[in-house]
Amino acid sequence: MSQKDLLPDAAPDNWVDRHAPAGLRPWLKLGRFDRPAGTWLLMLPGWQGAALAAAITHQFPSPILLAKIAVGALAMRAAGCAYNDIVDRDIDAKVARTAMRPIPAGQISVKGASGFIALCCAVGLGILLSLNLSAILLGVLSLALVAAYPFMKRITWWPQAWLGLTFNWGALLGFAAAYGALATPAIILYAGGLFWTLGYDTIYALQDKEDDALVGVRSSARRLGEKVREGVITFFVLAAALAVASGASASLGPVFYFGAVIYAVHLLGQAMLMRPDDGAQALMLFRANRDAGLILFAAIVAGGVVNL
Repeated sequence: MSQKDLLPDAAPDNWVDRHAPAGLRPWLKLGRFDRPAGTWLLMLPGWQGAALAAAITHQFPSPILLAKIAVGALAMRAAGCAYNDIVDRDIDAKVARTAMRPIPAGQISVKGASGFIALCCAVGLGILLSLNLSAILLGVLSLALVAAYPFMKRITWWPQAWLGLTFNWGALLGFAAAYGALATPAIILYAGGLFWTLGYDTIYALQDKEDDALVGVRSSARRLGEKVREGVITFFVLAAALAVASGASASLGPVFYFGAVIYAVHLLGQAMLMRPDDGAQALMLFRANRDAGLILFAAIVAGGVVNL
């Protein structure tokens, strides 16, 4: 494997480049299996929603449901990335960070990528059909968000907000899968997740500001300009406040609020450390949101446990 085969936003020691057979690497990279941060960020809202429902019903989160959410997130994130790469293949070829992705690099055809999407969606559908009717209906509704997302960067300065709507849908689905229906705490949790994603994906978009300007791609990072730090702080404050409101609505115990404070400090620490012109640091801070999501998940679980 030559250095040019490494994608700039993949860790140089990722397991795909180190251990996967050469013939499988383009397919694994198409699904971003070499970059697990996105899978975590898609999965964690679902875990949080399931944990919130369990807390309301005075139960521990179901390990089986958490496992289903994990497998579903893995499959659907892979499908979503491949779909995004098909739609964006001409743009990706002009952006340094994405030019070596399998489709613009000519390693996988559009037809091949379409087959990959179908396989991943079959796995996701199998998981979805094992859930209750409310969760199935929510899963079907999410398809409109997923289908529209790649086009948002062409028509709005806020594609990161649309990603927030899409990536945090699992909070609603996970809650409904555990509870049987939606309720106010889940909707508030979803709203908080939207601002969380808006914050961390604005940080992520800092990597591509120059290239995005050249090819005409819009982003919240470009829109905020010199005010990007203030914008991210605002998004993260709203994310933390809505997380607290969700826990309060669900009558979680006092331990939850301790965890929510840690969550808020983690988010605001990212914003304060952020250097808008440092792409490498932006990627590092983006990846740190796996830990932020796990902190909130643990806080919800702990807040429910004290009420058992």
